[in-house]
Amino acid sequence: MDLFGEEKKDKGYEPLAARLRPRTLDDFVGQEAILGKDKLLRRLIETDKISSLIFYGPPGCGKTTLALIVSEKTKSHFERINAASNNVADMRRIIDGAKKREMVGQGRTILLVDEIHRFNKAQQDVLMPDVEAGNPVLIGTTTHNPFFYVNNALLSRSQVFEFKKLSDNDVINIIKRSLKDKEVGLGKIPIEIDEDALKHLAKTSEGDARRALGAIEVGALSTGAGKDSKVHFTLKIAEESIQKKAVVYDKDEDEHYDTISAFIKSMRGSDPDAALYWMAKMIYAGEDPRFIARRIVICASEDVGNADPQALIIANAALQASEFVGMPEARIPLAQAAVYVACAPKSNAAYLGIEAALKDVESGKVLDVPDHLKDATLDKDALGHGKGYQYAHDFKDHYVKQEYKPSSIQYYIPTTMGYEAKIKEWLEKLRSQ
Repeated sequence: MDLFGEEKKDKGYEPLAARLRPRTLDDFVGQEAILGKDKLLRRLIETDKISSLIFYGPPGCGKTTLALIVSEKTKSHFERINAASNNVADMRRIIDGAKKREMVGQGRTILLVDEIHRFNKAQQDVLMPDVEAGNPVLIGTTTHNPFFYVNNALLSRSQVFEFKKLSDNDVINIIKRSLKDKEVGLGKIPIEIDEDALKHLAKTSEGDARRALGAIEVGALSTGAGKDSKVHFTLKIAEESIQKKAVVYDKDEDEHYDTISAFIKSMRGSDPDAALYWMAKMIYAGEDPRFIARRIVICASEDVGNADPQALIIANAALQASEFVGMPEARIPLAQAAVYVACAPKSNAAYLGIEAALKDVESGKVLDVPDHLKDATLDKDALGHGKGYQYAHDFKDHYVKQEYKPSSIQYYIPTTMGYEAKIKEWLEKLRSQ
């Protein structure tokens, strides 16, 4: 029992992720971009000068943990609520308590609101006057972009910090710490984890330390010790614990390049089913959706080209959409774009054209700009720049035959595929005049 007659919680029953939460900034893993040495957020926390803050980012990347570290370091009273389960009455009670503490000289209050995006506009408005006055100091955490879910007025009174998902190395370090920690971790259990199992947990947790720690705890506690009295944590156990099969795919080695090569060649070869399969493999293995999107954009221009100009528009839209919505939903516009590119008529004429032109420039065939094409704006000495230039829109079909390069070499040779057939027909008509 504690001083208030409430039964203390036995930490032994808490999930490993909760028990292992770091208590200091030095123990915190990840988010170097905002918490590194001499970074603003770190300075604010270490000097106890924080104002209202909004932390947003994917699950399990340390938002709530950092807020709790702030509660340990600050001299302020600390309150915590969850927007999913607490209401306006709870907020008013905390705000009233904050005002009373300030009146009797007990300092200000910090209020942590988990999942602040779940508060509607009216609920957020309740916080406004007192947050603006600086008591309580708000720390809101959210997995949603606050610029869409948090009132502008509240945002303008808060500093917003974006948390990135943890890297595989960050997750591996956290797992290793849990295996060594004998006080709140799994250090009392003799666990020997295979390297491929460790990498699988890190990769499939997708930057979510909570998910990785949950898997290592489930696997370790449900696996019996071997003849050497050790728990052997294998890849099979890792797969069962995190419920995701390992896919042979390494972002820095052959399988990575082989898979993306198969994906591109499937789109080029007009096989949408194969393109979807190789994309699914990459998504399942945790590939960056932007990497996939960039390859679709390149293929839309290099391999489809002007046979279907719409392909590049759709591919670029998928790239922007994937950055906007994030995974897992990003797989939908990516799949749409990959299928469109795969099914579109193909032409690499524009690609071959720029390659040929570059080869000529690189080999020394650098041509001078004809005088009539030169910029006449600054032609103060009457050198003849721009003289004799004919403005195409003044002529029939908005075309006039004149020299645009002092060479007869043709770089762009349109094909008869798709829309490019119309381009070919149009160019032939103009050149015949």
